[in-house]
Amino acid sequence: MADLPDKLYFRIGEVAELVGVEAHVLRYWETEFKLRPHRSSSGQRLYRKQDVSRFLRVRQLLHEEGFTIAGARKVLLEGAEAPQSNGVGVEKTALDDALRRVRAVRERLSRLLTELG
Repeated sequence: MADLPDKLYFRIGEVAELVGVEAHVLRYWETEFKLRPHRSSSGQRLYRKQDVSRFLRVRQLLHEEGFTIAGARKVLLEGAEAPQSNGVGVEKTALDDALRRVRAVRERLSRLLTELG
């Protein structure tokens, strides 16, 4: 948040530029992550620094850490830190468990081949 200009409110174009996405993406994220910006008397969206920070976190979860919308929503709503990720939005423990099961199946198949062969 230290990199943000010292302003009370930001317009949607400014936020889009700061976050690095198009304005329509911000409007979509508003609906998905239940963000409600303030409105000017003319109806224009006005975002606070904490809104911009939240958009930056959403972008990080979706674009850098590979979470789905649902996964990012869960992380944000629970207020929890993101689980250890491998870059595709899958927890490392889940991958380790799947790998263990695949290796067990491979070993059983190998034994069967040996018995049949």
